[in-house]
Amino acid sequence: MKKSTERLIEGGLAFSGLVTVLTTLAIIYVLLSESWGFFQEVSLFSFLTDVEWTPLFTNKHYGILPLLSGTILTTLIALLTALPFGITISVYLSEYAPKGFRKSIKPALETLAAVPTVVYGFFALTVVTPFLQSFIPGLSTFNALSAGIVMGIMIIPLISSLSEDALQAVPKSLREASFGMGATRFQTAFKVVVPAASSGILVSIILGISRAIGETMVVAIAAGQQPTLTFDPRDAVETITAYIVQVSLGDVQHGSLEYKTIFAAGISLFVFTFLLNNISYRLKKKYQEQYE
Repeated sequence: MKKSTERLIEGGLAFSGLVTVLTTLAIIYVLLSESWGFFQEVSLFSFLTDVEWTPLFTNKHYGILPLLSGTILTTLIALLTALPFGITISVYLSEYAPKGFRKSIKPALETLAAVPTVVYGFFALTVVTPFLQSFIPGLSTFNALSAGIVMGIMIIPLISSLSEDALQAVPKSLREASFGMGATRFQTAFKVVVPAASSGILVSIILGISRAIGETMVVAIAAGQQPTLTFDPRDAVETITAYIVQVSLGDVQHGSLEYKTIFAAGISLFVFTFLLNNISYRLKKKYQEQYE
């Protein structure tokens, strides 16, 4: 009876893993098969080098660079917003906060992740943008800065929670050895504990970046829908995800070249996030080996 139960559990786990793999392969197949028709009409060189993206205009251009620049710009702003707050919160909760306070504040912090992204988008448009316009001249109503800042606020719980878990996993003996050598709590936290947990912290940062890259509603509402090759955060931009939403909900004819652009953009986004996940894995492996 025990062996049959174990086999049943093993079979269920194997089936779950197989479903995950097959789902990923199916997504890749759909992206490749649908984007193949696009690249038969638009050269890969033009797709990667053209500085204009106007597939829905009369004068059509199919350069992905404007969408990539918008995606990278908003993601960088989000990272610059979330990283200092997320790491500081995680260090405080792990090394300074009383146990009871940590148990109560961490779930409250994680509730930020439960707020619908459309709410964040309207918050960026109606609250953050008017506030920034009060002291930043030339800031348009739709801009990358407010969208990036709100995206950063949105991923703070992800970075702080995962980083705090990594800090908590550091053996207590390392802290005690540091205190025994005469180090202060601050020195122990930032010169012993944080380096020891660096692999987990880096993974949380990479996951936060991936989350920001894949965000749709915040950038669609607050950043605008103007695919412009710019790195000025005051300008309106369009990200890859926002463009996919724009075309998917529009009146573009199914099967047309304009419709196939969403799959070309989608496979670009897939490659981007795939590379980030691989970088995350390699960094984690590198720092784990360094501190073992």
